[in-house]
Amino acid sequence: MSLLSLLLAALLAQTPAPAAPAPAYGAPIAVDAAKRAAVAAVSEARKNNWTMAVAVVDPAGMLVYFEKMDGTQNGSVEVAQDKARSAAMFKRATKVFQDNLAAGGVGLRFLGLRGAVPVDGGIPLMQDGKIVGAIGLSGGTSDQDAQCAQAGANTMK
Repeated sequence: MSLLSLLLAALLAQTPAPAAPAPAYGAPIAVDAAKRAAVAAVSEARKNNWTMAVAVVDPAGMLVYFEKMDGTQNGSVEVAQDKARSAAMFKRATKVFQDNLAAGGVGLRFLGLRGAVPVDGGIPLMQDGKIVGAIGLSGGTSDQDAQCAQAGANTMK
């Protein structure tokens, strides 16, 4: 019996823990809170001499607030909104999709998810443990977009 116990213990040690459930959606983000998040994101971009477009959406992915800094490439307008929408609709940062896609293999399945943007820069906005919206940034590298998006998300704490 002790050999069976050892084998069972080894098997259980290799079984990954179940993922934590995704947070629930809360009431939609208020316009004032959306503006505060955008201001913080734009401030982070200015501090680093980056030009960005920032979009804040509600939990359903509908636009609540948008701002485009002077000189930002036009293509970033839709990308910022897509990143925010993706983070809200899928209840996770778009970096999760980016990392899974980069890993290849089964991660390539993310290419088939309609509306899932596999580029860093989209982050859910949380209030009282619930998703009230999301912020998306575009205009720099993925890391720069994410840094600015995180500055916006930090206003919700």
